[in-house]
Amino acid sequence: MKERVQKLMAQAGVASRRESEKLIEQGRVKVNGRVIHLGDQADPRTDIIEVDGEKLTFPTEHTYIAFYKPRNVLSTDDPHYGDTRKTVFDFVPKQGRLFSIGRLDAESEGLMVLTDDGDLANRLAHPRYRHSKTYKVVVYGLPTAETIQAWESGIYLTDDDTGETYKTAPCKVDITQGGKETTLRIVMTEGKKRQIRRVASALGHPVKSLLRTHIGKLGLGPLRPGEWRELSAEDVKAMKAPALELRRDQPARPRRAAPAKRAAVAPARRRVDKRDEADRPGRKPRRERRDTEEAERSPSRKPPSQRSGDDEDRPERPARKPRPARQDSEDDKPARRPGRRPATRRQDDKRKPGQPAGRRQQRTPGSSRRGRR
Repeated sequence: MKERVQKLMAQAGVASRRESEKLIEQGRVKVNGRVIHLGDQADPRTDIIEVDGEKLTFPTEHTYIAFYKPRNVLSTDDPHYGDTRKTVFDFVPKQGRLFSIGRLDAESEGLMVLTDDGDLANRLAHPRYRHSKTYKVVVYGLPTAETIQAWESGIYLTDDDTGETYKTAPCKVDITQGGKETTLRIVMTEGKKRQIRRVASALGHPVKSLLRTHIGKLGLGPLRPGEWRELSAEDVKAMKAPALELRRDQPARPRRAAPAKRAAVAPARRRVDKRDEADRPGRKPRRERRDTEEAERSPSRKPPSQRSGDDEDRPERPARKPRPARQDSEDDKPARRPGRRPATRRQDDKRKPGQPAGRRQQRTPGSSRRGRR
């Protein structure tokens, strides 16, 4: 699989990606005997990559070393001219080209990781990947709540090298012990040059001591200043995992609401345009289908579409004779008694044959139905 040459150079331990890009721009890198340019790709399994005439070899297994950097020790392997201070590689036996994950200034101490895995070193060190590093910082004075909030939100600083103004990335700051000297626990995803010291001084609380305790979830453990140990696969996995404080601060993903249960609804009857039925291939119009189904059920009857009101075969229905009007004589009507209402049909149904209608309470002036109930 082809990849960018500067990435392959970092994997081979030649230099970091940025330094490898400089080597490519200088024309010191060749692939299969041809000088390449920035952005060219190569396959390490089939192509021959050379830097200054030396063929690159890619290690099958990487080395990971945890080191407790003491104070007044340089993180780089190339100190300035005249600087006689020790470097981290004076304590760790150098095994090929090793990159440092998370450099520390000379006055600071704590955890560093050395490896020949250039990809992992770039992923854990570059701010855009937001990998966490945890520090134990002792400052002078007791910061207020407003100061801690400003520290966490980020403040504006000026880069000493370029002169550009930038805002620090958000971080997590907790006070673990207060007093004249306050101990802070700081979790950061960005680590520019002397950033913690500069922010603390800008907020009025200079740093007395600075110790890095974790890279990801990997801690110092039993290491003492100047000691180192090789990391296992579990340690590397812990180093890649972010700190718990960053996971807690991340907003929870909204859960997808369960779909509401819909009531069973009969499918709506589709409205069919009769003008388009004849144009549909392989399907008869609705009227013809209805006639066919009716003919199958009752062959003797004509289809509905062929029935009409003036059909000769259809017998005419005789006209209905009007009912004679009821003529009751005065003698047939039942006699009424004064003050008695005629029995209703419902009461007549309940009476037995020959039984007179029951008496109803006679209403008197001022009485009402409600009072009688």
